[in-house]
Amino acid sequence: MTLKSKVLVVEDDAGIRQSLFETLGALGFAVGEAINGEEALVRLRMVDYDAVLLDINMPGMGGKETCRRIFQSYPQLPIIMLTVRDEEADVVEALDSGAWDYITKPFQIGELTARLRAAIRRPGTQAAKPEIIVVVGDITLDDTSRRVEKRAREIHLTPKEYETLRFLIEHAGLPVRHEVLLRSIWGPTYGNEREYLRVVINQLRKKLEDDPSHPTYILTETHIGYRFRGED
Repeated sequence: MTLKSKVLVVEDDAGIRQSLFETLGALGFAVGEAINGEEALVRLRMVDYDAVLLDINMPGMGGKETCRRIFQSYPQLPIIMLTVRDEEADVVEALDSGAWDYITKPFQIGELTARLRAAIRRPGTQAAKPEIIVVVGDITLDDTSRRVEKRAREIHLTPKEYETLRFLIEHAGLPVRHEVLLRSIWGPTYGNEREYLRVVINQLRKKLEDDPSHPTYILTETHIGYRFRGED
């Protein structure tokens, strides 16, 4: 018997919550519900969920604070944020709170389920990784602890930022095409969403580069993708 993936839907709108419960249930997911962030944290202590669908606008604790708390307690649990707008500031805030991905309302259920399945599959694909990767220059990535340092100072990265950096470092010195990076980090159904990459790359540069407008580590390969600086 195939085990169903368990998804916690955190949404204060009863209509949307019920619709997601019924639709995702019919598509083979085991769905749990929470009406706010406080209830979500309680349910996560009771059930080992595989993913969380989290509304960004909720009364009380709020979606972004809920996301931060979930990420702190369950850093490997993928969180997909449900947002009303897809402006860059909202996307950055969602990802910086610890979200693995985001989707804008109104959304197509096919897109949502594809992103859910990609997020759920992703944590299980990370076996046999090198324990420590030391990078040229001042940046060190410790893959066991998922810790990134620059000049011995820890740099906080969101899950998407970490996975993107790690993939680029693994291919240091080589150009990585946009679609390859998207499919490797976001999942096989992605490939054309270059704005996702632009947001994450911009955030990585702000955190890692001395001068983000003139990067020396994460380089742009025009019309191709990105390249992490190789050995000097």
